[in-house]
Amino acid sequence: MLVDAARAILAVEREALANGATSTALAALAAQVIAHLEAFTANPVVPTINATGVIVHTNLGRAPWAAEAIAAAAAGAAGPVLLEIDRGTGRRGARFRLAEEHLIALTGAADALITNNNAAALALAVGLAGRTGIVVSRGELVEIGGGVRIPEIIRRAGAKLVEVGTTNRTRAADYEAPLADGRARAVLRVHASNFTMAGFTEIPAAREVAEIAHGHGAIVVDDLGSGALLPTERYGLLHEPLPAERLAAGSDVVTFSGDKLIGGPQAGLVVGRADLIARMRRDPLARAMRPDKATMLGTAATLGLYRAGLAEARIPVWMMIAAPLEGLRRRAAALVGSIGEGSSVVELESAVGGGSLPGETLPSAGIALHAGRTGAERLLAALRMGTPVVVARIDAGRVVLDLRTIAPDDDGRLAGAVGAAIRSTDDR
Repeated sequence: MLVDAARAILAVEREALANGATSTALAALAAQVIAHLEAFTANPVVPTINATGVIVHTNLGRAPWAAEAIAAAAAGAAGPVLLEIDRGTGRRGARFRLAEEHLIALTGAADALITNNNAAALALAVGLAGRTGIVVSRGELVEIGGGVRIPEIIRRAGAKLVEVGTTNRTRAADYEAPLADGRARAVLRVHASNFTMAGFTEIPAAREVAEIAHGHGAIVVDDLGSGALLPTERYGLLHEPLPAERLAAGSDVVTFSGDKLIGGPQAGLVVGRADLIARMRRDPLARAMRPDKATMLGTAATLGLYRAGLAEARIPVWMMIAAPLEGLRRRAAALVGSIGEGSSVVELESAVGGGSLPGETLPSAGIALHAGRTGAERLLAALRMGTPVVVARIDAGRVVLDLRTIAPDDDGRLAGAVGAAIRSTDDR
């Protein structure tokens, strides 16, 4: 590694000499080699402020974790944990169960399972159908992200896809025939968490589908995608189906994400019937899809905040959603006072993002930086290149900074970064 570093530095030096530069002293070259090696151990995280107004921003790592989740994951990563040891007997026991116990309490499920993401949870759930057919509405044959499509998941699980209904209208009665004639032994319902469909549409009630499926001895797997454990309508958003609601309506297995609206580490959360969860846990693929200890501990800490009734006060995603508009306006006015000329308070609309509540927005407030149409792109780039990095957006020729997605404690750093970016573009 030392030789590689020395060669890399010498290659740069040779190119500089070829372009007419004076030679660098040996001690300075040695210092460059040391700096080259030390860069490999530097913290790879670049301090970043999300000023886009997108609460769950996929390209910025989705949901920021609660302080309790960060502390739990860090403690688990730093030393031994009782991951699979029974504290009472000292013998090997069930893999860390606290997160699953929280899920059981929060949803009323008979059992729960944690996987490394919701796509993994869905793949294991679809595997319950075995080699038989699984019925899916044509309106729910969606792509769930990363180019992964529901028909492909079903095919890779070894089941046979049985399509019913149409793209825009599916009724409960459409499920009857393939279940009655034995072509399918399971129903998969997929929540449209990352798109909307309007106009001449119809979606059957979850309870109606479950009653038909159970009448023919079939199971119902309900994929909620993003998922939520708090009522989103409390904040003026559309209602996002809760896992407990779907279980109460007759779904046998419900899957959803641990990040996004749950606000924890990326994980797949599965709740439902104890016998079906046990089958998923025994699936050979379950080992390939299980999360590591840091994810398990962070997820447990996040879910524990829900059980304690502290989600809105401690989990950043819900703190952003619940932030009062008047408070955002006051912060914006104070920042404009700090930044000065060329900035103004502006009314904005924030998006939930991350494949959650598509098209839904929350009223917000922030700062507009008036740099002119040609200067806006330069200022946006300068904000990205600063320390901390500020990721913003352009609206009507202005750079806008949405305060709903910025923690109040970061207002001082934001003002400093904006000032530095403005100065750097003025210098040009």
